[in-house]
This record gives sequence, C-alpha cells and structure tokens, in this order.
Amino acid sequence: MPFNVPIALTLFRLVLLPVFVIFFYTNYSWSPFAAAFVFWLAAVTDALDGYAARKLKQSTRFGAFLDPVADKIMVTTALVLLVEQYDSVWLTLPALFMIGREIVISALREWMAEIGKRGAVAVSWIGKYKTAAQMLAIIGLIWQPNDFLIYVAMTLLYIAAILTFWSMVSYVMAAWSDLTDESNN
Repeated sequence: MPFNVPIALTLFRLVLLPVFVIFFYTNYSWSPFAAAFVFWLAAVTDALDGYAARKLKQSTRFGAFLDPVADKIMVTTALVLLVEQYDSVWLTLPALFMIGREIVISALREWMAEIGKRGAVAVSWIGKYKTAAQMLAIIGLIWQPNDFLIYVAMTLLYIAAILTFWSMVSYVMAAWSDLTDESNN
C-alpha cells in the first residue's frame, strides 16, 4: 500500500470517526461542540487530502479509492446519528435522500467503470457545492448552539438535498445512453 500525505489525511479522517461518535453520544455540555469540531476537522481533511494529492503530485489509485469511501462513511454516520437525535421527518427525508444518492451514484460509477466509461460520471462542480452545504449543515445540526443556527443548518441541509438531486440527475443523464443501450446484451 502506498503511503503519502494525502493518504495519511484520509486515514486520519477514518480514525476521527469513532472519536466523533463518542463525543456525539457523550452527555456533557461541551459534547455537541466537540462532536461538531471533530466533524469539521474531518471535513477539512477531506478538502486537504485532494488538494495535497494534486499539489504534491501524490495521487494514487489507493488514495482515489479510499478518499470517497472515508467521506461517505463519515457523512452517512453523521446523518444517521442526526436522524436518531432529531427524530423528525424534516431531517430524516433529506438524510435518506442524501444517503440513497450516494448508493445510486456509487453503483453507477462502478457499473460505468466496468464498461470502460468511468469518466462520464466524474465529480462535477455541483457535487462540490453539495458537499460544502452538506458539511456546514451537519456541523450546525450537531453543534446546535442556538435556534437560529439550527434553522440555518436545516436550510443548508435542504439546499444540499436540492443539489444532491441535481447532481444525481446530472450523473444519470451523463450515463443515460449507456444505461438504456440494450444492443450489447
């Protein structure tokens, strides 16, 4: 396994996962801030590992595989914990939609790679904005310092859900002709 700065950052993000969960479930006045901080730190490493891979010319196949896996595990864990904590259909529906989108797009990318067209479903700018809105929403929903920030975080969650839908449609449309081509069966 290759080891470099970007991979170290990605592995660090995975190490942060149990720390995040412990802080999330710890019942102290500072716990929500600590859990939000750990999630924020994981989000920062998500941005830094890709930047470091490009800047240091340390892109590897293992890193390209591990980075989205670490991101999806962290976000999915946070969304599941928030669904449990808030116990609200208004948080559950966008969370389920976001998790479902990740499953659909992962399956689509895998299938497109099998037919040699992985580039048709590469990450787009919509996905970057979706990720930013999603990360900020999750941080605010974990921290909950006041009602205003919770409202802003819920608004960002719905913006992320809209961008999630938009990016999913974009990916499916990019692959549509291959998905519906029955000539190679």
